[in-house]
Order: sequence, then C-alpha cells, then structure tokens
Amino acid sequence: MKLIRISPRDNVAVALQDIAKGETITTDEFSVTSEEPVPRGHKIALCDIPQDGDIVKYGNVIAKASAPITSGSWVHTHNAHTNLKEGGSYSYDHKTFPLPEVKDRSFMGFRRKDGKVGIRNEIWIIPTVGCVNSIAAQLVRENQSLVSGTIDGLYTFPHPFGCSQLGGDHEQTKKLLTALVKHPNAGAVLVLGLGCENLTMSQFQEALGEWDNDRVKFLICQNVSDEIEEGSKILKELADYAGSFKREEIPASELIVGMKCGGSDGLSGITANPTVGRFSDRLIALGGSTILTEVPEMFGAESILFDRCADESVFNDAVDMVNNFKDYFVSHGQVVYENPSPGNKAGGITTLEDKSCGCVQKGGSAQVVDVLTYGSQVKKKGLTLLSGPGNDLVSATDLTAAGAHLILFTTGRGTPFGAPAPTVKISTNTPLYEKKGGWIDFNAGTVAEGESLDVAGDRLLDFVMEIASGKKTKTEERGFREISIFKDGVVL
Repeated sequence: MKLIRISPRDNVAVALQDIAKGETITTDEFSVTSEEPVPRGHKIALCDIPQDGDIVKYGNVIAKASAPITSGSWVHTHNAHTNLKEGGSYSYDHKTFPLPEVKDRSFMGFRRKDGKVGIRNEIWIIPTVGCVNSIAAQLVRENQSLVSGTIDGLYTFPHPFGCSQLGGDHEQTKKLLTALVKHPNAGAVLVLGLGCENLTMSQFQEALGEWDNDRVKFLICQNVSDEIEEGSKILKELADYAGSFKREEIPASELIVGMKCGGSDGLSGITANPTVGRFSDRLIALGGSTILTEVPEMFGAESILFDRCADESVFNDAVDMVNNFKDYFVSHGQVVYENPSPGNKAGGITTLEDKSCGCVQKGGSAQVVDVLTYGSQVKKKGLTLLSGPGNDLVSATDLTAAGAHLILFTTGRGTPFGAPAPTVKISTNTPLYEKKGGWIDFNAGTVAEGESLDVAGDRLLDFVMEIASGKKTKTEERGFREISIFKDGVVL
C-alpha cells in the first residue's frame, strides 16, 4: 500500500512511500496519477480542488487551497493555507464510543506508604533554585554507590528558576517543583536550596503540604559549612529508606500514562498517534488513566475532544483551557496558528489543523473526565486534559508533575531527550526505528505496512506493562533526564 485515505470524506491521501511523478495508484476507493513527486508522509489530491476550496483529511477541513489544485498534485504549504482564527465559539454535542474489552492486566511496581504506586524506585534531588544545580549534580556523581538493591537510580533535575521571578512565574515554579517531590517514582527526595532565593524553603514546604519525614528531607546550602558532606549524609539516610521498597504485583488500573508527540511527520496521525489512542482506550477500559496535553496542538481539532467531555462542567473547563491559551498567544502579539515547525513541514504536516487532527488521535475515543491546570495532579480515572504548551521538554515535565508514571512520546523525526518519568519513544515509520535504535523504543511504522491499529495497540499495551515492571527505556539506559518549567513574565 503506497497511499492511504484516512476517511471516506477526505479529498487527499497520504503517501506511505515516496511517489514518483506519473505513477498511478489504484485502490478499492480511488485511482490517482501523480502530477509530480510526492514524498512519504505528504498529501496528494484525489480530485480537483478549487482555489479557496476545503482540503479535507481525517474527515476534517485541515486547510484551504491557496491556488487551484489539480487531481494528482502534491498538496502542501505551497498551495494550501490555514483556516484558523484567534476567535471561535463552541457548543456541547456529547458523543460516546464503546471501549474495547480487555483482559485484566497487572505490572510489578512499588507500593508507597501513602498508598500511591511507583514504577521506579529512585532517589531524586530537586533544586529549589538554579544556583545549586552544580551542587546537586556533584552530589549525584559522588553518591552513585547508593544505587543498589531495589534502588533504580539517583538523579537531579537542573533548571534556571526559583529566584528573580514574580507573580505567576514564581507560583508556577513552586507548583511544578513541589509536584515533582510528590511523584511516586521517587522513593526518596532531597530538596536542595541555597538560602537567599525568592523561593524560600519555608515557602516550598508550605506549598508541599504534609510530607513523610523519612521520604523527603531538606538542605539549605548556606546553613552548613560543607554542603557536599552534609548532602551525602542525608542521601545515605534516604537510600536506607528507599531501599526498603520491593516490587509487588499492581493492577493496571493504578497506572497513569502521559501522551506526547514531537518531531512529528505526515504519518504521526496515521500510525503512532492512533496506536497510542488504541492503547489509551485499552488502559482506560482496565480502569487506568491517561493524560493528554499540548493545548496549542489541539487548535483546529479541539471539538473532537470537546464532544467527548463527560458532562457540561468538563466541557466548560476544556473550552476555558483552550481559550485561555489562545488569549496567551494574543496577549503576546502572536497568532494562534504559528505552527507547525520546520521539521513538521518537512515531514508532510501543512497547517496547524493538520497537525492538531493528528495530535488528538493519541486521546483515543474515551470520555474526557477532567481538565487540569499546569502543574496539577491527576484526580480521576480515565482521560484527562492537562493545560500546557506543545514544547517537548515543558509539556513532558508537566505530564510528569501531573503524576504520569511514564510518557508515550510519538515521533516521526526522532528526538533523544527524556523526562523525569520513563519516556517511551514510538516511531511513526520503520526507517526511523531502524536508523535510530539508540533513541526509539517501539515501532508503530508497521501500521503503514499493513498491521492493524488494534494489533499495534495490543503490542503497545504489552510493552507498557514491561516498562512499568522495570524494563528500561532507551533514554533511561543513556541517563537522559531533563525538565523545563513554563514561564511567561519578567526575570528580575
């Protein structure tokens, strides 16, 4: 199969392989002869489309023709443009879809004292301010001997904030960092401060609320003569505590999985993203939870999600989330459709609507049960929408802070980074999987080669249970762990 028409309504098809000029492709649905070369992942017109006519993909309008397009022509940025505007109104048209039947599943995880579950048993050092990043890194380097037994690793997550921030940025940094402290993949946490920063330790502790004194300890570097010696002592105490946890059987209903895409291509919405969507439906059918973020990459496809909101209250929260993000763009003098990226375009994504319709495929068909603000934690079982930008590092950090035990990250171009939570890289195409074996964990490119999405979804469910039970991702094997905190305002 060289071309795929995603929906019967579509007037374009997507090339699953490079199409040569003059090549004729005939299927049960259509026959088309290419007027020019069409790269893999890009679109070809199945009929004549007049200037200003709708270009339809995924059964949705993803662009307008900026010039007349003849049947067999390559359809991309040279002859198509976005139809998005900053404004928009929405109505609630509730739709429900059946979830698949799935046999009970379980994984081997760590049950914490508060009843929460982790899939890793790590020690984390959380800097409250960027000034102590190097101290935290030195503590990690000099205390690797503590990684033994059931302790999976010792990590820190440097960032440039925690001081010289005002208002909302200060609050977001505090909220994000305290959320990381609460993450159950960390069996123990050292919170490391300097002593003169805006984000004081007392502020941090107040935002953290109640904590287990055995699991979470604090160190202010200016208050001790040798912070490395003192920090190492504390880490030894934390290792003794974390080392007491053992893996045990946990039902899949307690798993929380974040869903993200980056470095997308024209196959993202055809192979990897809908595979993740099939996985999401399966995990939710088992009683588990998934999280979808990247709000700017919902623009143009938001109604697909809005119509699946469980009730009008959730619908109103979802509309507010999208409109608030549009207002954020406008307040900075930016248009809402300044997307896709150059790499996305090279991979065949033409407009933000094109990208968004592919992006929301990760949400499957389940009901949206909740909408969360940035830095908030999952409270309900099912599919949750999380406010956050599309930026890979920022949104993956946001997903981790929301409580995702692991993150499914689809990509058509490839990317090496990892979040604090195990980050499973899923390729949209087999050549990427074969080329970047050190980056990619799972190949969804097989869908373009004839594998059904249901079979791919089952494979991914199996793979996720392996990761949840301790199998390391490629980013974990390389020690790639990063965070990035969303900011919007003044730096003093």
